[in-house]
Amino acid sequence: MRPKTLAPRTEITNVRLTTEERAELESASRRKGFPSIGEYIRFLHNAAEHAEDSATGTLRSTRDFEVPRQFSRTDLGKIFHGDSLGLMHNSLEAESVDLIMTSPPFGLLRKKSYGNENADRYLKWFRPFAEGFRRVLKKSGSLVIDIGGSWKVGTPTRSLYHFDLLIMLCREFGFHLCQEHYWWNPAKLPAPAEWVNVRRVRVKDAVNCIWWLSPSPWPKANNRRVLAPYSDSMLDLLGNGYEGKLRPSGHDISEKFRRNNGGSVPSNLLALANTESNGRYQDYCREKGLPIHPARYPAILPEYFIRLLTDPGDVVLDPFAGSCVTGEAAQYTKRRWICCEISESYLRGALARFQEQSERKSKQVAYQISPPCAVPVDEQEIVLPEDGGQRRPAHLLNRPKTVAARVSGQRRLQSVKVSGLPQHGGAFE
Repeated sequence: MRPKTLAPRTEITNVRLTTEERAELESASRRKGFPSIGEYIRFLHNAAEHAEDSATGTLRSTRDFEVPRQFSRTDLGKIFHGDSLGLMHNSLEAESVDLIMTSPPFGLLRKKSYGNENADRYLKWFRPFAEGFRRVLKKSGSLVIDIGGSWKVGTPTRSLYHFDLLIMLCREFGFHLCQEHYWWNPAKLPAPAEWVNVRRVRVKDAVNCIWWLSPSPWPKANNRRVLAPYSDSMLDLLGNGYEGKLRPSGHDISEKFRRNNGGSVPSNLLALANTESNGRYQDYCREKGLPIHPARYPAILPEYFIRLLTDPGDVVLDPFAGSCVTGEAAQYTKRRWICCEISESYLRGALARFQEQSERKSKQVAYQISPPCAVPVDEQEIVLPEDGGQRRPAHLLNRPKTVAARVSGQRRLQSVKVSGLPQHGGAFE
């Protein structure tokens, strides 16, 4: 079921317009892709507020940020309950954190139970957090943000809010984009169903963007920490030899290509299914009658960045902790960690992640991307809608829209052999 919004729009304001003014507003709304004059006016208001804040450099006073209380701790980490703005602006020491690994509430157009911000107000809401990130991060540290995309209301077109966020972080706050990653969730259901399954005018949206940023263009990192298994063809090449030659692309593949480095360097496409529904966290929440956080990423995702970007003993911070998956990964990899979450009920469930447990079993799963256009179809029978799918198919006009339920979970952590990170970020040979 669609969760109730935390800020329902119950107020109505009448604005007197001439016929020409109304026609101009309707035309401008359609031209900008807004389904109504009301949505267009809200956009104009938020744009004006954003411009004013940018011009004046407005930021809430740090006195407005209440320091969160300590909720729990382990031998390596601490969990705080409250607004992480108070933690980053008033509690943590400046330049004391090696990695911020987090998944903030997305700028979705449909309100979620965990309190996401509307996409058109997202940047204004995010600025105090960006200021806090810059304050607590070490110059050699990294900021990693997992962020999903959003669709515009009423149309099969995408919001640009997550790209606007990236540009803001780089241009306004001086972060450097080290590399973008894409988390492909093979288990993600086709969504949005209206455009994918009903009108058939878009394809399945199955990736989240992950921005890896740093105050420095040379943050410490080492990809030998996160090697992937060699493919069968590479194992065959290592066993049978390879003749160095110039490839048609112009790349000179030398004899060094035969060197066995223990594994291959992974790509920035992370194929990690989010399917676990009966782990100890979920079982604990059901047993205690606690809400299960609906937007958890698999634990191997923060583990990947923790191993890539930090050394054992470094400090990892998650200011939007949710059920503390980042804390669990940091605890497992022997990093010091700090998690902060505004919902106490989610934190009560998160305690399950830090109870005594037996040795974890590593689990490797490989996923294959099926090529499109592999199923034969009759293009004379399957035609393109002339209106781009603006109207629902005739046989579905009287059927109610349905919302598919998602099943999410986490993947078990996987231990790998580590080597040191270059403290200069690889700037010197």
